[in-house]
Amino acid sequence: MCGIVGYLGPRDASKVLIEGLARLEYRGYDSAGVAVLNGSGLKLRRAVGRLRNLADSLKADPLVGHMGIGHTRWATHGAPAEKNAHPHSSEDGKVAVIHNGIIENYRDLKGELQAAGVRFASETDTECIAHLVARHYQGDLLAAVHAAVKRLHGAWALVVAHADHPDLLVVARRGSPLLIGLGQSENFVASDVTPLLPYTRQVIYLDEGQLATVSRGQVRVFDAALKPVAHKVETSELTLDAAEKGGFEHFMLKEIHEQPVAVEATLRGRIQGGRVDLSELSLDAAALKSVRRLQLIACGTSLYSAMVGKYLLEQRTALPTECWSASEYRYADPVIDPSVLVIAISQSGETADTLEALRLARGRGARTIAICNVMGSSIPRTCDATLYTRAGPEIGVASTKAYTAQLAAFELLALGLGRLLGRPDDAEEARVVKGLEALPAQIRRLLDGDIVGVKRCAKRYQSVTNFMYIGRHFNYPTALEGALKLKEISYIHAEGYPGGEMKHGPLALVEGTFPTIAICPRGRTREKMISNIQEIKARKGVVVVVATEGDQEARELADYLIEIPPCEEEVSPILAVVPLQLLAYYTATQLGRDVDKPRNLAKSVTVE
Repeated sequence: MCGIVGYLGPRDASKVLIEGLARLEYRGYDSAGVAVLNGSGLKLRRAVGRLRNLADSLKADPLVGHMGIGHTRWATHGAPAEKNAHPHSSEDGKVAVIHNGIIENYRDLKGELQAAGVRFASETDTECIAHLVARHYQGDLLAAVHAAVKRLHGAWALVVAHADHPDLLVVARRGSPLLIGLGQSENFVASDVTPLLPYTRQVIYLDEGQLATVSRGQVRVFDAALKPVAHKVETSELTLDAAEKGGFEHFMLKEIHEQPVAVEATLRGRIQGGRVDLSELSLDAAALKSVRRLQLIACGTSLYSAMVGKYLLEQRTALPTECWSASEYRYADPVIDPSVLVIAISQSGETADTLEALRLARGRGARTIAICNVMGSSIPRTCDATLYTRAGPEIGVASTKAYTAQLAAFELLALGLGRLLGRPDDAEEARVVKGLEALPAQIRRLLDGDIVGVKRCAKRYQSVTNFMYIGRHFNYPTALEGALKLKEISYIHAEGYPGGEMKHGPLALVEGTFPTIAICPRGRTREKMISNIQEIKARKGVVVVVATEGDQEARELADYLIEIPPCEEEVSPILAVVPLQLLAYYTATQLGRDVDKPRNLAKSVTVE
């Protein structure tokens, strides 16, 4: 949540900040602001709404300077309003702060500061930080920031500027991502690597609890006790082209079409001679034999990939597997001990609820594995091993390629763990591996094929206010994910249900204008799904069927038929979800929605 950019160097700071924030706007777009140091001190400019409002303001009345900080906001404390936009400043205007996260004890701090005579200009938790830094400042900005963060409870990625220090930014992180980009006689700060790509790929990822000072020519990193620590400079593998739209109208559509590459990259090097090779994880087979239960923790779309993962893992390992919403896991008093293996799934690697659930599990002795898309992020650094999905940067708020890459990763992990736990089945493994290897070409064929039916369906039902999605077994989570995609970007209410549960209540909704999306590929549950479709048709319901090519019975029953290539049952969720992504996309565009930036949402949920 929220996008952060900071800059010191010879360039026009405002231009660097606005361009950087444009690459981060998917993280929040309720308001935006910058603070730039010029000959008259720190000057703030803020605007409500999309970043273009701020950009237009700066074009009309530029802020000229070579040091500055910028922020694009996803509102937590305080409604979207100019007074609540970041940066926030001290009363004397000398301190400016941008912040990603939530300060949980801000009410106590605000009360204390107000009692001391401090006047607040906003409704935010962040403003407390600016006032705390100002009160602790005695010429040493690092010391003042350190003293301030010791008072904070919650999560933060902070960048602090001071009018008396034209070549210094002080940064700190706890629970929210922050990194430093290294240039030639210039340096950068950001909450994600994408704003840095036009200038540098050399980055320092701050670890939990660390602070740093950043000037044009030097970066120094400190631990939570303010002791200097060595820092590792890494080279980002991302490229600028990967963070651009590449001729597509929206990032979401581009990312849907990148799924063959994302799945192919996730599989690459992990299949050798028809068998899964997960040696990169350095898993101890002997230690794994003491595992008695698996727990999967995730949020949002990643939670639905985990639900598919549960089916796959139980099938291949014969271990009881629980699938938890990470936000519930922490408060449900789950049974955790050293015999539990916890698998955390997150596209960004910074999802706050998942990270906190993971820390709980580790604190009780559980072994941990991450499935993640972002190298160097917090969740992989917290886990014993990580299976990276290699989907590349996902800018669209509604996840697409990250989801299918996660499903591919679960296929690999289930087969690999099954073998390590002494349950190999060479014939079964070879069958599934063959199905996995066929996927990239099949997704390409699906995307390159005739999607007129999907577009026609989207146009026909764009005015409908409710949808039902149904599936069974491996494709029950596909129904949930399909419904979520429609909700996220079109704002049409949709629900996902197990097909067999329709007769236990939801069938009451079915009538002539109520569409049901039925996911019905070939496999063990196909006949049951056909029965569910017939039950709906008997009540004059409208059915859009996602079925395997050549399924004549499905064709005869469907009001609209969407076909996917023949595939192994286990991998069908990867193919079946693609037309559902397109259906959501085309429905949203028909309705004129802002597909990449749906209202009230942001990409990386780094607050609880």
